[in-house]
Amino acid sequence: MKKFNIRKVLDGLTAASSSSSATAQPGTPRENDVVLETLQSEHFQLCKTVRHGFPYQPSSMAFDPVQKILAIGTQTGALRLFGRAGVECYCQHESGAAVIQLQFLINEGALVSALTDDSIHLWNLRQKIPAILHSLKFNRERITYCHLPFQSKWLYIGSERGNIHIVNVESFTLSGYVIMWNKAIELSTKTHPGPVVHISDNPMDEGKLLIGFECGVVVLWDLKCKKADYRYNYDEAIHSVAWHHEGKQFVCSHSDGTLTTWNVRVPAKPAHIITPHGKQPKDGKKPEPCKPILKVEYKTTRAGDPFMVLSGGLSYDTVGRRACLTVVHGKSTAVLEMDYPIVDFLTLCETPYPNDFQEPYAVVVLLEKDLVVIDLGQTGYPIFESPYPLSIHESPVTCCEYFADCPSELIPALYSVGSRQKRQGFSKKEWPISGGNWGQGTQSYPEIIITGHADGSIKFWDASAFTLQMLYKLKTSKVFEKPKAGEGRSAEMVEEDPFAVQMVSWCPQSRIFCVVGISAHIILYRFSKYDANTQIVSLEVRLQCESEDVITPSENENYPCFSEQGSHSPQPHHQHPVSPGSRTPEGAKDRVPCLKVKERVVRVPPGYQSDLVIQLLWVDGEPPQQITSLDINSAYGLLAFGNCNGLAVVDYLQKTVILCMSTVDLYGATDPYQRLTRSPRRNRQSTSGLTELNDNQQSVDMERSKSPTSVHYPTSLHNDPRVLPEPVASLRASHCSPVFYLLDNDHVNGHCTSPTSQPCSAGKPRIPMGPEGPRLTRRGPGRPPFRKAQSAACMEISLPVSHTEGHASRRAMLQQLHGVTMYSHDEHHTTSYCWNERESRENSF
Repeated sequence: MKKFNIRKVLDGLTAASSSSSATAQPGTPRENDVVLETLQSEHFQLCKTVRHGFPYQPSSMAFDPVQKILAIGTQTGALRLFGRAGVECYCQHESGAAVIQLQFLINEGALVSALTDDSIHLWNLRQKIPAILHSLKFNRERITYCHLPFQSKWLYIGSERGNIHIVNVESFTLSGYVIMWNKAIELSTKTHPGPVVHISDNPMDEGKLLIGFECGVVVLWDLKCKKADYRYNYDEAIHSVAWHHEGKQFVCSHSDGTLTTWNVRVPAKPAHIITPHGKQPKDGKKPEPCKPILKVEYKTTRAGDPFMVLSGGLSYDTVGRRACLTVVHGKSTAVLEMDYPIVDFLTLCETPYPNDFQEPYAVVVLLEKDLVVIDLGQTGYPIFESPYPLSIHESPVTCCEYFADCPSELIPALYSVGSRQKRQGFSKKEWPISGGNWGQGTQSYPEIIITGHADGSIKFWDASAFTLQMLYKLKTSKVFEKPKAGEGRSAEMVEEDPFAVQMVSWCPQSRIFCVVGISAHIILYRFSKYDANTQIVSLEVRLQCESEDVITPSENENYPCFSEQGSHSPQPHHQHPVSPGSRTPEGAKDRVPCLKVKERVVRVPPGYQSDLVIQLLWVDGEPPQQITSLDINSAYGLLAFGNCNGLAVVDYLQKTVILCMSTVDLYGATDPYQRLTRSPRRNRQSTSGLTELNDNQQSVDMERSKSPTSVHYPTSLHNDPRVLPEPVASLRASHCSPVFYLLDNDHVNGHCTSPTSQPCSAGKPRIPMGPEGPRLTRRGPGRPPFRKAQSAACMEISLPVSHTEGHASRRAMLQQLHGVTMYSHDEHHTTSYCWNERESRENSF
């Protein structure tokens, strides 16, 4: 039987825990904190609760005009149902085959899906979790097209062989009626007409079935007489067919980019032939062929001209042009470019009856990575603003963070500033897909998800309800100047997406927000409800392990792995950015950041406003290593970050670096890694220059100590300079004290800069001290084990965080840090290390 801490976990005990905490003495356990728990692991099951984002690889779409529900099928066999804002449902076919086509049983709460494995399924949507009622599998023929007339119980299924089977939807069984391809076409035709690409019934006569074959043959079949009434022949392949609501004409789209209009009773030749995007020759000849028109829909109105909507059909000379949707209304033709290829589209009409004026009001366009709804009732055809969180992958997601139990006022604050970011140009009408009932799926505590994207944007999502709702969008690229040709070094470091977000660190209580970019930069933001005119402050840090000498293996064997101070310590820089064209005497570009921060005063809107930008610099023509870890301590105004070269701690209130150490300095003589060798870089100075630098080291240190922005370091403890140090993989900040825990991939090393830590003399190896004396750096026979790393509370560190005492504690801590690292060469460097074994690293923190 185990004891289980349930404070702030079970909602029912939250209030009781809060009331008891007010009366309990500090440091004493409360009765409500620890209870006897009898639950075992087999009592729990991991399951998916919700799926966010756009359907992956969509393949088909259907719409119920009465219930106003949209269904989307994917190539992985998934099924997504969408209604009004907050109404979403996810289903999955067990076979995982791609969905070819979807057909609603309009206003009956049922859906038919056809898959590439030649199976059809009937879904029941009238229950909380949709389920398959019936399934039917074809073994000898491949399914190519399905059609279910309005208020009909017969489902028509076309096959690759050109045959048509009829299924009773109620019993979901095959009827004995089969339309064979050789009976549908003329007996004199000796070639196979190809697969069935279209099936539809005459809007004025349900007994007349229009069948379209791929070769260009269209047949009007009489179901009662079981014979073909008319046959229409065209020399181009057919992709789709659309009826006029009176049932006297229909339109076909062809592979050469033409549209043919046929009179039902005149099968000899088409009444009209047009090429919407082709050049019409003056001599009356046939226009030049264009790309295939994949789909066409023909919708009529009572008061005006009909609408003809089609996809494809562009001219072949438009190379590189994006996919387009063409809307033809009377004499006007509008070509609407899409961001992604078009998968399918549907025209939404006021009535579900095909024999009446349709009165179209919108077009739903399913793209490969987006869903667009176009308003046909307004000039210019604006799009509707989508209420679904489908834009989460508008730009590829590069990082994601989840925050639970956030302050209650945080979500309204983000929504308030985010509501002002509404883009202009949307339709003023309400979202037309408005079916379903919105269930109350809100959690008892607020949840926020933050996503970083490849284009440098960051989105804040409210995850408290069943579906995501975007609260606020932040663009980090606005901090920098736009890269120009021949300017900046980001192109050499990152081929594309120089503003991509790597990681974020957020303090919901103080609302301090930090962003790490792929171009080795950090942006610190503060939240404000008001707009402001501000100048962005930039801080440049040189965090690079440098090798001044080339040490041969023979030299390294005879001497310990220590060197003179400053040979490996990273150097911070606070000067203004150097022009990218500046060069060192050797011709290599140096001290240049990857991106250029805006130097002018900029106007920032309400929300998160940039307060500080930290950039790593190029060194000897080599780009800075990407930042691998980040954490903030808002109680003391500290920001810590690190990469494979070292660690830096920044006071973001005073905009200065207070600690900067290389990775080898952090490990010292206790480095447990066998590092891989690498080629040494070219020396920047001659050997004589190095000798003069060492001789005058004391004078250099005195000069450094005079500058308030320079940092002084204790003697470096490092290994062979030819080896590549391990990156700092993670940083964790303790908000009750200025402690940052350094975590790497295989080793946990707690580093604390605190007045209460044990001092170590400068110039000596920093080895943890204990009651039994110096600890050994390697375990072996007869050697004592390492002690486990302790938390901040176990390290005798108790720093207040109240408003009045917090400022005094922060001031004392900063004075201690500056006194140790900035002004004195001989002062003790107060550092405390906590060690633990690799085997027990899982239990260290």
